[in-house]
Amino acid sequence: MIEDMTRICIGLIGGSGLGEALATEKGETIFVDTPFGPPSSPILRTRRHGVDLAILQRHGPGHILNPTQVSYRANIFALKKLGVTHIIASGASGSLREEIRPGDLVLADQLIDKTFRRPNTFFEHAAVHVEFADPFCPVTRRWLLDAASKLRSINVHPAGTYICMEGPAFSTRAESKLHRLWGGDLIGMTACPEAKLAREAEIAYALIALPTDYDCWRPHQAETPPHELLRQIRANLSNATSRCIELIQTALADTSILADNPSPAHDALRLAIWSEKTKIPRMEIERLKPLWGRYFDQPTP
Repeated sequence: MIEDMTRICIGLIGGSGLGEALATEKGETIFVDTPFGPPSSPILRTRRHGVDLAILQRHGPGHILNPTQVSYRANIFALKKLGVTHIIASGASGSLREEIRPGDLVLADQLIDKTFRRPNTFFEHAAVHVEFADPFCPVTRRWLLDAASKLRSINVHPAGTYICMEGPAFSTRAESKLHRLWGGDLIGMTACPEAKLAREAEIAYALIALPTDYDCWRPHQAETPPHELLRQIRANLSNATSRCIELIQTALADTSILADNPSPAHDALRLAIWSEKTKIPRMEIERLKPLWGRYFDQPTP
């Protein structure tokens, strides 16, 4: 783990589409042990524009893990151990708004968690309550938005509320309509607990959503056969993936915003450990040392 947050190391978590694309990068393959088992995939370490990168396939090689089966804790812990300071995550999603077209990109700014089968904290033997009002790092989002402004050919929506459902089945039509009434803009299956765990790990986290279709609230043309709908969704994912890679490459050319502006996430645990520290088992402190060790090695401010 690196304590010097002026050094930037960016973790790229590739979901559907991007995970397979990033797996072709050249670099050093790292196998990381964590208290929560192995991460979804070996982590590929490489560099772009002089920036250290750590690339992880969320669903594993060959996309074998469904969203509930992903070991989100192992993934985030492994990236933390490798010194990752910022995460850019991607994920295929359904659009809940007419104006968010399949193939567009969305830099989500809010999140609604509907998952219920996934461990969503590292800290099972202490009371740790991180602030999560703004689930996506504003500094990292600004960096990506600045990069998006240089790409006139790509339609990037600057904000959107992502609803994370359990899956693996897609929404019913009634659920899809309800999600729209809630103010949701996107529906997906992977942002939670990933974003919460990144906050607990004091890693800045941003999500680039890749809309592939209009979910089921918007009826398809009756004459369109199912195999053609699937072909369209795959084509939309491929287009969005290419645009996402272009956005990330453009952003990596200048990381000065990240270097000059510490993320609020980098001190997320400073006031979040409510348990009396002397009562927390020493074995637990050591087990999770990459996450919170610095708060036990110095007096609380």
